[in-house]
Amino acid sequence: MSAELGAMLVKAGKISQDQLDKALTLKDDNKAKFDQALVDIGAINSEEELADFVGKQLNMGTLRLSDVELNADIVKLIPLDIARKFTVIAVSKLGKTLIVAISDPNNIYVLDAIKFITGCVVQPVISPEKAIEKAIVAYYKDESGVSEILKGLEDDDELEIVQTENEELNASDLEAVVQDKPLVRLVDSIIKDAVRMGASDIHIEMYEKRIRVRYRIDGTLKEMAPLPFKYRAAIISRLKIMSELDISERRLPQDGRIKIKLDRRTVDLRVSALPTIFGEKIVMRILDPDALMVDMTKLGFTDTSLKQFSQAITLPFGIILVTGPTGSGKTTTLYSALKQINHEHINIMTAEDPVEFNFDGINQVAVKSDIGLTFAAALRSFLRQDPDVIMVGEIRDGETAEIAIRAALTGHLVFSTLHTNDAPSSINRLIDMGIPNYLVSSSTRLIMAQRMTKKLCSDCKRPYRLTDDDIAALDVPEACITTRDVFEAPGCEECGDTGLSGRVGIFEVMPISSTIERQIVDQAGDSDIRRQAIEEGMLTLRTAAVDKLMSGVIGLKEVFSVTG
Repeated sequence: MSAELGAMLVKAGKISQDQLDKALTLKDDNKAKFDQALVDIGAINSEEELADFVGKQLNMGTLRLSDVELNADIVKLIPLDIARKFTVIAVSKLGKTLIVAISDPNNIYVLDAIKFITGCVVQPVISPEKAIEKAIVAYYKDESGVSEILKGLEDDDELEIVQTENEELNASDLEAVVQDKPLVRLVDSIIKDAVRMGASDIHIEMYEKRIRVRYRIDGTLKEMAPLPFKYRAAIISRLKIMSELDISERRLPQDGRIKIKLDRRTVDLRVSALPTIFGEKIVMRILDPDALMVDMTKLGFTDTSLKQFSQAITLPFGIILVTGPTGSGKTTTLYSALKQINHEHINIMTAEDPVEFNFDGINQVAVKSDIGLTFAAALRSFLRQDPDVIMVGEIRDGETAEIAIRAALTGHLVFSTLHTNDAPSSINRLIDMGIPNYLVSSSTRLIMAQRMTKKLCSDCKRPYRLTDDDIAALDVPEACITTRDVFEAPGCEECGDTGLSGRVGIFEVMPISSTIERQIVDQAGDSDIRRQAIEEGMLTLRTAAVDKLMSGVIGLKEVFSVTG
């Protein structure tokens, strides 16, 4: 449908031919969906906008699935495998007419198949593909989720004869158990549901009498349906076989990877197995290319901060540091910067631990400290590879810091990360690593601290007026309070009663001006550097969060949650 839809958009003046070509290239190179590719390059604002356009062009209705509550019995008129394969869901039934939400109305085959299966006259309406996928996960969960598979496990006599209570099963016995079809479906379902729900991590934890499964969604762990305790050895062994780990080794930590194909895309999982007193805990980091935001304009920068950061990443040399705790989005920001400057005339090299996503045109090296391939060793080798831009995943020690800074002073643009609380304190962190003040001063071009904060749910957010006590607690300059009328969200079914949906970054961007350079040489303290940076226009993390509060993106609680 991509080419036909693209031609329709160009003809209607919605996008240019150049934008169409870019979207098709992005779709082919990254195996992305065409509608998402259009959004990623900024050709359209949202998939909903595209659905509305298609509906009008084809004289067909459109439907926002989040606005309606579906009847589970009607939804299940379409078998789950058909719904998933063709991204389609039954919406309502009027007599013999079945209204069906579909993302590709030109797929005559699936409409005929649904007509044959249901015996109904099928009337399609247009909905975005992601919205349909989300509805499928929500409304088919009783049949497709863990509970139904567990029922199959309980009814499976062949599996019952295996003594999974015995922790001393040998490797051959376990390998036989974990190939059993119901168990394979159970483990697959845990992974598939996590990916479809947008989780970043899966935690499978062993306790004395139970197995707990949790997904990290939008930065928060959410407990899912528990698994039967007697299958603990088989479940863990199945995951270890999938990630090519040693199933007979249960005393030492192990790391592995799983690559799966799901919904026409490839997803990597980084797997960590850790022995605990009641068995091994498995954590799987989901590396989903479709979930990676690498468009800097969509990360949450203010206009001024984005301009400062964009200018810095085009400098011919110097070091740019991104700081923040684990999970604050530093890697995503660096990937976004590299993608923006990734051109055929620039040699970009990265040292990462581990390499999370692969990018065409960027030379990525996975650090392996156990064989001597440290960040410092990789950096030394990079300097013999004629690089223009170097990314070091993290500056952990003085040796890495020294090589990175000397590379920045000899004509290379260097990106890296530090674990500090804010931008100004990064200066003295480098000095504490043994880097002379004058080298820090002459090499550093920009330091940015960032955090990820949760956005208010757009379906249930409502107005909230700040009180005098609220404003006093925010403790920001009066000019930052542009309005007392902000928003809060009590929670609804759409957001799981949390009031939160999705995340956005807040950024403290500190360019190194000539005045700050002199302060660094003069060994000024963090507070003096911070004061000068604020005078020069820097938004602190707190003021950046308040800016998001004023614009209705986040709530008051999130301001305090993310900035203390």
